Amino acid sequence: MPIKSSLTIMFEAPFWIGVYERYDDGQYEVCKITFGAEPKDYEVYEFLLKNWSKLKFSPPIKSELVEERKINPKRKQREINGQLQDRGMGTKAQQALKLQHEQNKLERKCKNREQKEAEKERKYVLRQEKKKAKHRGR
Repeated sequence: MPIKSSLTIMFEAPFWIGVYERYDDGQYEVCKITFGAEPKDYEVYEFLLKNWSKLKFSPPIKSELVEERKINPKRKQREINGQLQDRGMGTKAQQALKLQHEQNKLERKCKNREQKEAEKERKYVLRQEKKKAKHRGR
C-alpha cells in the first residue's frame, strides 16, 4: 500500500495554519499546525524537521487511497492552480480534526475530574488530621 502525505498552508484569520494529511496502509490521519505570520518555505521545512515527533495526529480513519494515473503535465499544472485557489480543508480533514478535538476534550475532562477528586481527598484528610489533633488537645 502506498504512503502519501500532503501539507496545505492557508490563512484562517488571524493565523496561518498548515493541515498535514497522511495516508498510510489504508489509514487517513490529519494534523493541524498553527503558524504565526506567513511562513516561508524554509521555515516550514525547518519546523517539520524539528517538531515531527511532537505532531499530534488525529485518530486514524479507514480510507482507500485512489491510485493516481499518469497525468499530462499541463493538466497537472491546472489542477495545482485550482488547489491554490481553493482555500478550504477537505471534508475528511475536517472530520479527522473534529475527532481529534473531541478526543482531546475528553482527555482534558478526565484529567480535570481526577485533579478535583484528588484535591477533595486531600482536604478530607487534612480535616480528619485537624479533628484528631483537636481531640488530643493540641
